[in-house]
Amino acid sequence: MATVLYKLGRLAFRRRGLTLLLWMLVFAGGVLAAASAPPLPSDTFTMPGTETQKAYDLLKEKFPDISTDGAKARVVVRAPAGAKLADPAQKAKVDALVADLTRSPEVVSVVDPFRGQAVSKDGTTGYASVAYEVGATSISPETHAALTKAVSDARASGLTVEMGGDAVPPSQSMGSGEIIGLTVAALVLLATFGSLVAAGMPLLTALLGVGVGICGIVALGSALGLSSTTSTLALMLGLAVGIDYALFVISRYRAEIGDGREREEAAGRAVGTAGSAVVFAGLTVIVALAGLAVVDIPLLTKMGLAGAGTVLVAVLVAVTLVPALLGFAPIKVLRRRDRAQHYGKPASARTLRKAEKRAGRADGNLAVRWAGLVLRRPVAVLLIGVVGLGAVAVPAAGLELGLPSEGTMAVETTQRKAYDLVTESFGPGSNGPLMVTVEADDAAAVAVTVGERLARQDGVVSVSPPQANKAGDTAIVNVVPATGPADLKTEDLVRSLREAAHEIEGDTGGRVLVAGQTAMFIDFSETLDKALVPYLALVVGLAFVLLMLVFRSVLVPLKAALGFLLSVAAALGAVVAVFQWGWLADVFGVDEPGPVMSTMPIFMIGVVFGLAMDYEVFLVTRMREAYTHGASTREAVVTGFRYGGRVVAAAALIMISVFSGFILQDNDFIQMIGFGLAVAVLFDAFVVRMAIVPALFALLDDRAWWIPRWLDRVLPDMDVEGARLSPTGPAATVPPGRRTESAGVRPDRQA
Repeated sequence: MATVLYKLGRLAFRRRGLTLLLWMLVFAGGVLAAASAPPLPSDTFTMPGTETQKAYDLLKEKFPDISTDGAKARVVVRAPAGAKLADPAQKAKVDALVADLTRSPEVVSVVDPFRGQAVSKDGTTGYASVAYEVGATSISPETHAALTKAVSDARASGLTVEMGGDAVPPSQSMGSGEIIGLTVAALVLLATFGSLVAAGMPLLTALLGVGVGICGIVALGSALGLSSTTSTLALMLGLAVGIDYALFVISRYRAEIGDGREREEAAGRAVGTAGSAVVFAGLTVIVALAGLAVVDIPLLTKMGLAGAGTVLVAVLVAVTLVPALLGFAPIKVLRRRDRAQHYGKPASARTLRKAEKRAGRADGNLAVRWAGLVLRRPVAVLLIGVVGLGAVAVPAAGLELGLPSEGTMAVETTQRKAYDLVTESFGPGSNGPLMVTVEADDAAAVAVTVGERLARQDGVVSVSPPQANKAGDTAIVNVVPATGPADLKTEDLVRSLREAAHEIEGDTGGRVLVAGQTAMFIDFSETLDKALVPYLALVVGLAFVLLMLVFRSVLVPLKAALGFLLSVAAALGAVVAVFQWGWLADVFGVDEPGPVMSTMPIFMIGVVFGLAMDYEVFLVTRMREAYTHGASTREAVVTGFRYGGRVVAAAALIMISVFSGFILQDNDFIQMIGFGLAVAVLFDAFVVRMAIVPALFALLDDRAWWIPRWLDRVLPDMDVEGARLSPTGPAATVPPGRRTESAGVRPDRQA
């Protein structure tokens, strides 16, 4: 691996003009393909094999006029105090509102409050249901403007009007989150490198890689069903890993130049060593993201694959474009003082004194001093780290999962106001009615029986008359619960209705399916529960094998996986404390605490595992490299921190700043993911990888590198640490005894 990447790095450095041209052509081709591609489709949430999905599939087939994928809006109206909607003056206002909604672009149908029997018992409140021919993310600005104007005109007439549903125009995003994150990342890079060129290079390559990835998503979005949500998550991950991967390669190049290497040789060795770590770190992220396909929820699968594709582009950029750009500025990426020394300029006495002080600090820099402290007090550091993360993870025991609803939005939003008006006037169950589909030869007659039987269930407020299709073989019955869609009693009711439906099927011979928001949540939770263990087994198992190839050890991958579990548990605990319990809600911009998004745990497991392995690979490969060249385990830990500690800390700060920028998004899921990933990286990089890991190395000593001899013979030698690279280039053979290091004897000791 190291030899191949070494040659690739030298080639890219030498043929830098051609390499840059090829990447520019790829980017330009992506832009052209994205510009000519259809708009990204709407987010479609499907769960193959579940009862809810079967009901929706049946509706698509039997009720083609009813669009289950099109956007919906519910416009709630309330008459002025002392008046009723049926009063002639107020009814004229409602009719005008309905007429305006009907004339809006892309509208399929509008059901007014009177015709749809959607007027409250006291006659003061009602709602109109609007259906659109396109999905929520495909609605045109003209359609949003028409909906907003219709509501504004109705309000001006004296009615209280609020609107809900996915067709409601989204509120204006602050749009500064990504900019803030990139600004902080730029400052961290500048402080780390001390060179504007070196600081700008990771940002430039990351933006180009993300641009290629996003263009690919847009170009293939229509064919593969990739929505705007997938592109947002790909942007988040692509920026973070793209900057980090370039950071490690450039940092290693500067170290090689500092050791006196010739420029092209330094680029080759940087890609051969740090680039090998980048490749395997990227593979772990790709495995974790692509593994989301195991969950069998298409939306998660698409998000995972889109993110994995962007990470793959970031890896390719790091091992090809970064060394090419180093070829254009081989010396300008160094600090000013190092550039002066490289060009042979005479240094003043003051400069020499500063250089001596810096050299002394380099030998005992903060990372080295920290490593020394951990090696002297490994038990104390281990206990503090584990107990501290365990305490943060405690709130995760109270994790409550749920799907986003308008009832948990900020109280000042029109969606929340519409939700509260419906709850007040029609009861909480009206915000989440259950839909029962009946398929039979005489569906209308069977549906009457179904409605009568279901109406007798405890917790049912009302059952609507059946609505049959033209063929008469399918009918719909709407059931209004007494409790809201997020209430546990509604979940119990859904299970009771489904049990009753199965009995009715036996009596009538028809097919009865119960769907709706709460039913969908139940099916979704069951799908996630079934997939969690296989997903963990797949992701952790494949990553374990990859890390064994990297480190040629059994215990290093094991402690890496256990450290990840600790990090993700602590991150979930922080998410619960902030987003569910409301701790520091104002600080993080949480409008309304509520249940954690159902997809959050499994998505965090996939993404955090990949990112956690990044720092494990980057930090420990430096230790492994020192160990294979004769250092003891304790010496290897110090060496790893001397050369990798500061860079890993900078990489973690960059990733945290990029993820934190997404906390400012209006999308609840993106906001929660941004916060969760930011705190997960914080815990994993600074507590697990830089405290718990060296403490375990100190306790395990040489046993940390143990691997059975038979397994050492079976595993291919990937040479990630660059043992085959001699001081001037790739060695012709493996150093003597290379295969015996698993027995505790390193090459130098054997010789």
